[in-house]
Amino acid sequence: MPKDVFEQLNREREDIGEETYANARNTTSGTLKMQDSAIVAQRRLQCYAYYLLGELTGITTHEEGLQKLTAWKFNVSPTWRKCRNMKEVLDYINHWENRRFELPVETDGVVIKVNRLDQQQELGFTAKSPRWAIAYKYKPQSVSTRLNGITYQVGRTGAITPVAELHPVFLSGTTVKRASLHNANEINRLDLHEGDYVFVEKGGEIIPKVTGVDAAKRQPGARPIQYITHCPECGTPLVREEGEAAHYCPNTTGCRPQIIGRIEHFIQRKAMDINALGEKTIEQLYDKGLVKSPADLYNLTKDDLLKLEGFREKSSENVLKGIEESKKAPFENVLFALGIRYVGQTVAAKLARHFKTLDALAGATYTQLLEAPEVGEKIAQSIRHFFANPENQKEIDRLRRAGLNFSVAEQNPESHVLGNKSFVISGVFKKYERDELKNLITRNGGRVLSAVSGKLDYLVAGENMGPAKLEKARQLGIRIITEEQLEQLLNGQPI
Repeated sequence: MPKDVFEQLNREREDIGEETYANARNTTSGTLKMQDSAIVAQRRLQCYAYYLLGELTGITTHEEGLQKLTAWKFNVSPTWRKCRNMKEVLDYINHWENRRFELPVETDGVVIKVNRLDQQQELGFTAKSPRWAIAYKYKPQSVSTRLNGITYQVGRTGAITPVAELHPVFLSGTTVKRASLHNANEINRLDLHEGDYVFVEKGGEIIPKVTGVDAAKRQPGARPIQYITHCPECGTPLVREEGEAAHYCPNTTGCRPQIIGRIEHFIQRKAMDINALGEKTIEQLYDKGLVKSPADLYNLTKDDLLKLEGFREKSSENVLKGIEESKKAPFENVLFALGIRYVGQTVAAKLARHFKTLDALAGATYTQLLEAPEVGEKIAQSIRHFFANPENQKEIDRLRRAGLNFSVAEQNPESHVLGNKSFVISGVFKKYERDELKNLITRNGGRVLSAVSGKLDYLVAGENMGPAKLEKARQLGIRIITEEQLEQLLNGQPI
């Protein structure tokens, strides 16, 4: 979204008394999710093509790809430059450090890429990014503004997040009014006093954060800010566990934002995927006493939904259909949806594959939990605490009666030749893609882990594998094998 379009959009919202948007990037993301093409067209989004991807393109370099895209009339930013050495790269970075603010769109850095496509292919990718490209991020702009006060937000886990309420200040293209202060330790580190002037930056040019205090502007007699002792929503005394930075509200069953947050977590796409429900609907359901926990969703009727503002026959039917469809979600999604502290999507999937059923997980001892992939002491303690809670036991029983999947759908392996041995795959291979190797291992009775630890049996090493994994495997005495040796194991041959 061009800056001038974003500014015009916010002027229009101000004129009609609506809250302005925070930044162009998030507004663009929200625009793309809209289902009204007329509104999307009004936003005048633009697209910059930055890479020609395909087979038989007739090009050998990234430069040729950009030239061909330009010739085909795609919108390519004219700011790119081919550099012959690092001096030219650094000159380019310096050139755009301030001139980038003259560009029609927001930007926070420069990407440096290897030009030759054969070298790009040879360098390959990590799990998250190409090895043939790297981003240089410019130092964020910093401004000073007055701290008007601190408010405290309560998350779904009960964690309290202090937020700085700031005198509005223009920073990196947007007006900033609020910034996270993270926790009590950060407030103490900054030595915040009432009425202080603070320095604010944008992390990645998007998220505002307080980085320091302008002590020279502090008023005489200003009092240090004291962290709250009770929940701002329900008044319950806060707790702070040993080794934790955050304070928590322990009132899990009576604190409104915690309950609403857990329900919102439960319905999200990566969990139960009930996309017909939204934040405002959840709030209405809670405030009318219809939903006090995720299990209550499965007791909703059409009459219940018709009591909500904006709901008609069709919208009510869509919600009920979405809730019914969610019962088909796999066990790993259900486990993630439960919202066990420290159990994210990846850990939930590994726990589901390891224990197979919720009952097995709930009944696992502390030692058994530590034997599972990705599980350390903190996660093991959290899981034990969750399943020991009587309220959670009641909730799980209700969800079970509603028909949710509490076990892994059995997929019989092709063979058990790998005997439940564990493998980590790292590097680039000649015959297989990494996902193909992982499927081969799991189909033949093996387990795939993501990290090297003492629990690992084999590290399958390809070309250009991460040196840290290799070194750790050697230190732990883990057996390091090649692609060919893995094939031998799959064929039942010793190595």
